[in-house]
Amino acid sequence: MPPVPAPRAQAEPARLPDPKNPMLTAGEKAQVGWYIARMSKRGIASETVYQGDLEAKVDRIIDRARKRAEK
Repeated sequence: MPPVPAPRAQAEPARLPDPKNPMLTAGEKAQVGWYIARMSKRGIASETVYQGDLEAKVDRIIDRARKRAEK
């Protein structure tokens, strides 16, 4: 009996840039991941620890990506 060929993956349709969720570069993904890990570590230490500084850094990275996506 001949082997059954695997089904082919369908090509995804072209995506339009989403202004709410912009595409991040590899470096931006790494930075956001690092900041989220630091926020998690602070959250484990105490629920009342201030994390606004790290949240602001993540927001700046995402804002930069949004501006780049609008071009």
